[in-house]
Amino acid sequence: MTEQPSHFLRNLWYYALPSASLKAGQMKPKLLLNEPILFGRDNEGKVFALRDICPHRAMPLSFGRFDGREVECCYHGWRFNGEGTCTHIPALIGGEGIEPGKIQVRNYDVHEAQGCIWIFMEDASSAVQRQARKNAAPIPFLPDVAENERPAVCETMKFSCFVDHAVVGLMDPAHGPFVHTSWWWRSRTSIHEKAKPFGPSHLGFTMKRHRPSKNSFAYKLLGGAPETEISFQLPGVRIEHIRAGKNNVVGLTCVTPINDNETEITHAIYVNRAWLRGLAPIVRPFARRFLDQDRGVVEKQQKGLKYEQNLLLIRDADTPARWYQQIKNEFTRAQKEGREFANPVKETVLRWRS
Repeated sequence: MTEQPSHFLRNLWYYALPSASLKAGQMKPKLLLNEPILFGRDNEGKVFALRDICPHRAMPLSFGRFDGREVECCYHGWRFNGEGTCTHIPALIGGEGIEPGKIQVRNYDVHEAQGCIWIFMEDASSAVQRQARKNAAPIPFLPDVAENERPAVCETMKFSCFVDHAVVGLMDPAHGPFVHTSWWWRSRTSIHEKAKPFGPSHLGFTMKRHRPSKNSFAYKLLGGAPETEISFQLPGVRIEHIRAGKNNVVGLTCVTPINDNETEITHAIYVNRAWLRGLAPIVRPFARRFLDQDRGVVEKQQKGLKYEQNLLLIRDADTPARWYQQIKNEFTRAQKEGREFANPVKETVLRWRS
């Protein structure tokens, strides 16, 4: 079911960091998709991302200094601005015929919105122009969330698995009663049949707006008759939009591959009411517990995957997992052939017990 390691999807926006984790004048190194990347925020608040390797002697730039304008390599003092252009080489005395401005560190397109920092991980070998690729894969946008709003809760956790297994676990509708067995969520004794309408959406699919399960205590906190819509899109973004009267809650869950065997999961919760935001200190440990339950079961799964990778997927409970692989394959083919993505998902109703 899964692709071989290192076959990460390209020409897509990946979740990189929560905005709050990167202050003005700071830089932060991260490994994403097996690439060393240095994120920074200049003194004016603008975020940038560079390949975390100095082209001179391959020293990671993250070991150097950042004065809020330029990054200085710790080895020989070469300096680079936020666009990756070399601005100064201390060892030059003139006459060497070397122009620092022609030396470039790879820079990445980044975009900051709704308390999230996104990075565009392109396929440098693609013949399609960068702007065309970006336009074809816009940044995920959260409904009923202002451009400058930050989440009330944001938790990040590392899973020791290849990205596909984390994504499939994220969208799996049937594991809840067995993995998330907490008093505040549900129990195995509350399993019952469900029927949910699904349809295609941008680079993925959507479980259309519906009443959530009555056996989930967390939804009851909102009062009234909550309705929810859950969407998934490549490369690994799940958005749940809950409405209950005037109360709005948006959950963003992002899956970002670090390398072949590690994946980062970030879960953020946005609310539109002050009293809901006041619950953040109470909700945060529950969010961590929920993520940790998913991490535990996925990491246990890795022991079996060492010996068996041909997975038996059933209908309808495993249909989202099948869709994920079909969508990935179609996106990859469309990129190679230079054509528009044709979503393989069709309107349907899926039924399962959980």
